[in-house]
Amino acid sequence: MRFLQHVRQRRAAAGLFFGALLVPVLAACGGGSTGTSGAAAAATASASGSVPAANLTVLAAASLTDVFKTLGTQYTKEHPGTRITFSFAGSQELAAQVRQGAPADALVTADTKTMDGLRAETGTPTVIAKNELVIATAPGNPHRIDSLKDLSDPGLKVVLAAPEVPAGRYSQEVLDKQGITVEPVSLEPNVRAVLSKVELGEADAGLVYKTDTTAAKGKVGSVAIPPDQNAIASYPAATLKAGKNPAAADAYVQWLSSPEAQKTLQEAGFQQP
Repeated sequence: MRFLQHVRQRRAAAGLFFGALLVPVLAACGGGSTGTSGAAAAATASASGSVPAANLTVLAAASLTDVFKTLGTQYTKEHPGTRITFSFAGSQELAAQVRQGAPADALVTADTKTMDGLRAETGTPTVIAKNELVIATAPGNPHRIDSLKDLSDPGLKVVLAAPEVPAGRYSQEVLDKQGITVEPVSLEPNVRAVLSKVELGEADAGLVYKTDTTAAKGKVGSVAIPPDQNAIASYPAATLKAGKNPAAADAYVQWLSSPEAQKTLQEAGFQQP
C-alpha cells in the first residue's frame, strides 16, 4: 500500500527525531518538601495513614496530558506531602526512557503492546481507561470531511502519528481495514503533535483520540468514526521496578482505578477500562 510505503520511508527520519526527545519534559503537580530524603519520606505517613509521602515521577502518554494534570492535583490534595512530576511523551519514547534507566516510579502508556514489551521493568499493569480515534478537522470542518474515505483525497493535507506511536499504529489499522490509502504530509512523534498541526492550520485533518478533540474544544472540529471501523486504545498503568518509591507508586497506580479518578477520566472523554 502507498501508505505503508510512505511509512517505511519515514521510519529512519522519525527514529532520529525520537532519539532527540528522550529527555523528559517535566510538569510538576502538588506540594511537599523536596528536601526530604527517600527513607524519611517512606516513613512519613500521608493523611490517610497508610500511603507514604513521596516525590513521584510518572511517565505518561501524551494523550493523558490534560487529564493527568487534573488527577495529579486531586491526588496530592488527598495525600499531603506527596508531590507528582509528570513526563508526557509518545509511549514509544517513554519505553525508550525506561530501558535507558530514566529515574521514574510509574508508567502509563496508550497501548498494551508497549507496556507488554517492558515486563522485566514493570510491576503487573492495570488498564485504567480506554479511548477511540476521531478525525480532527479545522473548526467548522470547512473541507466537509465526513468519513475515513475522505482522507484519501489528494487535495487534503492529512497528518498522522508515526507508526511507532500507538495512535499511528491504530490509525494504520483502521485505514488498512477499510482499504483506504492516505499520503500524510507528515508523521508526528505523538498524537498531541498531530492535534497541534490541525490547530495551527498546518494540516486539514488528522487522526487523533476523541479525548484530544475534547480537550481542544473550539480549536478543532471532530468527526466520529463508526465503531465497526474504529480501534479501541487501552491505557495500562504500572509501577517501575527501578523506582525509589515503590509503596507510594503502587498506591498511586491503584488510585487511578478508584471511583474518583475514573469519574475525572470519563468526564475528559475516556471510556471505562
